[in-house]
Amino acid sequence: MREGALGKEYFGGEPIVQQGETGDCMFVVQSGQVEVVQKVDEGEQRLAVLDTGDFFGEMALFEREVRSATVRALCDARVLKIDKKTLLRRIKEDPLLAVNLLQTMSHRIRELNAGLAHAGAKSE
Repeated sequence: MREGALGKEYFGGEPIVQQGETGDCMFVVQSGQVEVVQKVDEGEQRLAVLDTGDFFGEMALFEREVRSATVRALCDARVLKIDKKTLLRRIKEDPLLAVNLLQTMSHRIRELNAGLAHAGAKSE
């Protein structure tokens, strides 16, 4: 990991957040790609690949729970860390930011629900 003027650069394979750790911030991918993986009985399951402009870890801003997945750089990636105070200030400056955040979260929940419905149909 290398620190820059804005964000941090992570090398391919380097973890950014770890499943099970307590989080208090979210992250925005500034460049490169990161993968979201979750531990399962057989090892790991990839949940998503995120590109430049995507964000992750937002649940930690709303709930002081442990991280539900590990996120690591797929290749060299620059990632910006955003704490709750900074996010709230930015939302006050640009309320559309909150709308975009909610749209993305809603989309992710809808995809999760569809995946669960598909998995339930397979097991019947």
